[in-house]
Amino acid sequence: MIGSGKTYTMKPLPLKASRDILKLMHHTYWNQGFQLFFSFFEIYIYGGKLFDLLSDRKKLCMRENGKHQVCIVGLQQCKVSDVETIQELIEKGNATRSAGITGANEESSRSHAILQLAIKWSADGSESKPPRVVGKLSFIDLAGSE
Repeated sequence: MIGSGKTYTMKPLPLKASRDILKLMHHTYWNQGFQLFFSFFEIYIYGGKLFDLLSDRKKLCMRENGKHQVCIVGLQQCKVSDVETIQELIEKGNATRSAGITGANEESSRSHAILQLAIKWSADGSESKPPRVVGKLSFIDLAGSE
């Protein structure tokens, strides 16, 4: 059966968004210090634990920094420059996501998955100091509700 639920409906959205973001970065804002970063993690609904879907389900910690912003400590962020790489990272993350059998669905997600595209900017483009986040887009695929 071809999917029809939340995960299936949401599947093309991160790719369409990243395609548009990369197009703007490469054509309109070319060579102005912008970079795109990809991260993918899950919140397991039984116990509220966080796992990095790009680092073999490494356990993560959620903290609040001095500016009252939520930070996911230890989350891998991959610098990306093409949609093909993003597609590969999505497939890798989805393959490690928690799933289980329910009465209504043979493969129901047992976690909330958060895929993030972060646009960062560095004035000089160097690696001497970390680039500053200037925008973040989050795609949240909620756990199955069966």
